[in-house]
Amino acid sequence: MRYVLGMLLIWPLVVWGQADSAAATALKNLAWQVGPTEGRIADKATIKVPEGHVFLDATNTRRFLELQGNPPVDGHYMFGPQTLDWFAVFTFKPSGYVKDDEKIDPDALLKSLKESDGPGNEERKRLGMPAIYTDGWVVPPHYDAQSKRLEWGLRLKAENGKSVANYTSRLLGRSGVMSAILVSDLDALTANTQDFKASLNQFDYVSGEKYAEFKQGDKIAEYGLAALIVGGAAAVATKKGFWAVIGGFLAAFWKVIVGVAIAAMAGLRSIFKRNKP
Repeated sequence: MRYVLGMLLIWPLVVWGQADSAAATALKNLAWQVGPTEGRIADKATIKVPEGHVFLDATNTRRFLELQGNPPVDGHYMFGPQTLDWFAVFTFKPSGYVKDDEKIDPDALLKSLKESDGPGNEERKRLGMPAIYTDGWVVPPHYDAQSKRLEWGLRLKAENGKSVANYTSRLLGRSGVMSAILVSDLDALTANTQDFKASLNQFDYVSGEKYAEFKQGDKIAEYGLAALIVGGAAAVATKKGFWAVIGGFLAAFWKVIVGVAIAAMAGLRSIFKRNKP
């Protein structure tokens, strides 16, 4: 299967192809938490893991992503079905309370994203990574004031001309924002997006971290909803005139794709089946 992942700090194409047995064994040996159970995310939130689904804590997610050719990064958590037809990667950013009273202009945001391709790709080139270009919205950005979720799907074009998409959900909290990014086979993106969004209904911030629990004196984020789409801190850096120093680096990573042929996943599925009572 070929997967697409949009998240911070992901290196380009890694092919498992000929089934690296050592990597397959390492994947199988991860501390998979099999549902029904509850996954804890950064001591900020929880997600119910129903039967037929799995969860990895930060330590094991770090290794999981590393085994796919990504640099080791902390503070990430993986959730998905045992079939591994898709999975999601969660990470929390303590940016502060993001005010949600900003109007979103999809056309203006898309223009801004395309303009960031230049400096972002210059930094990617310096790091030996292929260029990525913004192509358009798969799903225009939209915000649900009731669930406090900001979501969008972006179509990206790789240097080789291949078009891919990533789907991102930002879940607003009292002290920051939880990012949940879908990893899916492109052919099943629509169906998997629906499953992913349904799974987010099992996500909840812990007591004291809910958006509605904001109190005067809490840290306020320097940016609003639009900046969460165009790169968060990178957008702030642009406004402050530090794009070449800060914004270019962040833009090189925040909208990134990677294709991975994960032959070893079939072995994981058989392990999950054997673990069933």
